[in-house]
Amino acid sequence: MADLHKALGDISSMRRQMARTTEFRGYGPATLAGTAALAAIAAAVQARWVPDPANHFAAYLGIWIWTAVASAALIGAQMHARSRRIHSGLADEMIRMAAEQFLPSAAAGALITAVLARSVPRALWMLPGLWQVIFSLGVFSSCRFLPRAMVLAGIWYLATGLSCIAIGEERALSPWAMGIPYAIGQLLVAGVLLFSARENADEA
Repeated sequence: MADLHKALGDISSMRRQMARTTEFRGYGPATLAGTAALAAIAAAVQARWVPDPANHFAAYLGIWIWTAVASAALIGAQMHARSRRIHSGLADEMIRMAAEQFLPSAAAGALITAVLARSVPRALWMLPGLWQVIFSLGVFSSCRFLPRAMVLAGIWYLATGLSCIAIGEERALSPWAMGIPYAIGQLLVAGVLLFSARENADEA
């Protein structure tokens, strides 16, 4: 029995090692492009129904939090199905690794939002920039098992987040301060994934 447990442990370790050295292909370009469309729609909704977000911050948060939840659900569902198809036996380990890389930044973003809303409401205008900076950290963290060019998306989100903070309180809550960075950023991610998929197909 001890030998069996040791063998199972060795197999598990080998699977983890293989997952760490395999490029994750569970993110689909079309789905990421879809989240870019969601960001653009959310910006349009804010522009139409929440023209003064500084005085209606709950509505502003509602729009962007629900957009983030919808995007995460869309990516998660597609990632699960795509990983099963592409990574087969390694799918569970690959999905777990992808989640481990990105979930800390998502949790940090949620906690910062809660703390600012509860304790420093006058600083809430910084949230769009902080969200983008934190998102960039999740992208950078994921780069080690994604195509190398994905670092460009991380740089994009870091630059837009810092720019959003730099433009100051009056313009930081503009719908386009969130809509444009995320729409372009997600299209950039989709483009990197599509190019990588074509390279892999050519090599095969």
